[in-house]
Amino acid sequence: MIRQVWPAERDLADEDLEQLYRYPADPRWLAVNFVSSADGAITVDGVSGGLSTPADRIVYRLGNDLADVVLVGAGTAMAEGFEGLRPDARTAERRRRFGRAPIAPVAVVTSGRSLPPDAPVITRALVPTLVFTSAAAPDSLRAAWASNGARVFVVDSAAGAVSTLVAEGLGRIDCEGGPRLFGSLIEAGVVDEFRLTVAPFLVAGTSSRAALGGVVDPAALELASVLTDGASVLLRYLTAR
Repeated sequence: MIRQVWPAERDLADEDLEQLYRYPADPRWLAVNFVSSADGAITVDGVSGGLSTPADRIVYRLGNDLADVVLVGAGTAMAEGFEGLRPDARTAERRRRFGRAPIAPVAVVTSGRSLPPDAPVITRALVPTLVFTSAAAPDSLRAAWASNGARVFVVDSAAGAVSTLVAEGLGRIDCEGGPRLFGSLIEAGVVDEFRLTVAPFLVAGTSSRAALGGVVDPAALELASVLTDGASVLLRYLTAR
């Protein structure tokens, strides 16, 4: 059972969680999702799965189910084995109730080198994957992505990728990392919500932090909700628009 402990303490049903994690009716709402150990690690052996908990998996699924598109960096897509989304009956029914397309596409941001033409996120996706890259990516590589079913867009920044998604009618964006993509989105000022699960583990080691990139002035966040299942802590923060 997941319990809300702030702003008011109460037990939450599925319907409550849907309302809490639904995307506002803004033209663009970009929510970034991360799970972290209590000491700040975001991966174990290079992937996040070792940190995930039952409560984290519930909110992770909600992020997918209620979004128009899932945004991810190419390195994370490859490391985590992304193959696109495959809705089960519960997800299909939820997406229908919220007026979403049956399957949310995945949007991948890459400089080119980290995304091979036969990446599973392209070749195994049930709907075309959107690939965002720079003009520096070779024409032959862009053509190979397209020939394997991807829709390829040349943009000059992560903010350009977000603007393109909005123009494509995919304004409810669920970003699942990685750290460099998150850092570039922070620098661009396009993050609206940060959803962080603090998992009850100590990891130590040299695991990366949630956001990497250039130094920015610290941006104040507004705490929107705090949930717990008695072990994990699920935090939602809003940024100033």
